[in-house]
Amino acid sequence: YVPPQVRKAQETLDDKKREELGRLKKMVNGLINRLSEPNLSSISGQMEDLYMANSRKDMNETLTDTLMNACVTAVAMPARLIMEHVLLVSVLHHNVGIEVGAHFLEAVVKKFDDELCKSDAEGKECENLLALIAHLYNFHVVHSLLIFDILKKLLGTFTEKEIELILFLLKNVGFSLRKDDALALKELITEAQRKANTAEKKFQDQTRVRFMLETMLALRNNDMRKIPGYDPEPVEKLRKLQRTLVHNHSSGSGKETHLRVSLESLLSADRVGRWWIVGSSWSGAPMIDDTNKTTQQKLHIGKVSSKIMELARKQRMNTDIRRSIFCVLMTSEDFLDAFEKLLK
Repeated sequence: YVPPQVRKAQETLDDKKREELGRLKKMVNGLINRLSEPNLSSISGQMEDLYMANSRKDMNETLTDTLMNACVTAVAMPARLIMEHVLLVSVLHHNVGIEVGAHFLEAVVKKFDDELCKSDAEGKECENLLALIAHLYNFHVVHSLLIFDILKKLLGTFTEKEIELILFLLKNVGFSLRKDDALALKELITEAQRKANTAEKKFQDQTRVRFMLETMLALRNNDMRKIPGYDPEPVEKLRKLQRTLVHNHSSGSGKETHLRVSLESLLSADRVGRWWIVGSSWSGAPMIDDTNKTTQQKLHIGKVSSKIMELARKQRMNTDIRRSIFCVLMTSEDFLDAFEKLLK
C-alpha cells in the first residue's frame, strides 16, 4: 500500500523526470540535426557538457535513440552522413567514457540482428545498420573481432541478401581488416569460396557471387583498383579530424578504448551481463559455477545442530553462504578457530 501523499510525490517526480527527459531529447535532437563536419568540434563539446550535467544512463539512451532515428531509415543513407554521426559517437566514446560507444553499439547490433531475421524486408535498414557498425570499427570504437563474427554469420546463411551485405561490409572496412588480421581474412575468403562452390546451383544469377569472390581476391592481393567505387579518402579525412578532437592523445586510437566484444556477447548481454563495461549492473544467474555451492553445503550442514540452523533462519540468513558464515561464527571456540573455519 502506498499512502496518497507518497503516491502524489512519486507522480510529480515521474512528471518532472518525463519533462526533464523531454527537454534533454530536444537538446540532443537539435545538436544532431545541425551535425556536420565543420561544426563537429563544437557539437561534441556541447554533448560532453550535457554528459556532465545529466545522468549517463539518460544521455546514452537519448543519444542512441536520436542517432538511430536519424540514421536507420528505409532508404539508403548517404555514407558521409553516417560517418559524421559515428564520428561523434567515437569522439564521445574516447572523451566521456567507453559506455557511450558500448551502449550505442549494443543497440545497433541488436537491431541489425532483428532486421536480418526479417526475410521479407524491402527497405535499406540492414545496410544502414551495417554501415554504422563498419564505421564504429573504422573510428576505433570496436575491435575487428565483431566484424569477423558478422561476416561469418552472413556467410553461414549465404542468400542473395547476405552476399550483398558481405560486399557492402568488405567495401567499407576490407582493407582495414586486412591490416588488423590478415590471417582471419584469408580464412574467411577460403570459407566464402567453398560456400560459393557448393551453392552454385542455388542461384539463378551467378554474377553477384562472382563479383563477391572477385572483391575478396582483390582484398587478398591488396589491389584497391579492382574494387569499384572504393574511396578511402573520406574516412581518412575524418580520422584526422578525430585525432584533433580526442582529448587524451596517448589513447587517441589506443587499443584500450577498443571494445573487444563478440557478436554473441552483445546479443546475449541481457542474459549474461556486459563484461566489457566496468561496473556494469548485473542481473541474472551468477557466473560462478554450481560446483562451489555444493561443497559449501556439504561443509557445514552435517556438523551444525538444528538449533543453530533455526537461529540462522530467524536472523534471515537466506543464502547458503550466509548460513554457513553465521554457523561458523556461532559455533567457533575462539577467533582463531572462526578464522580457520571461514578460510575453509
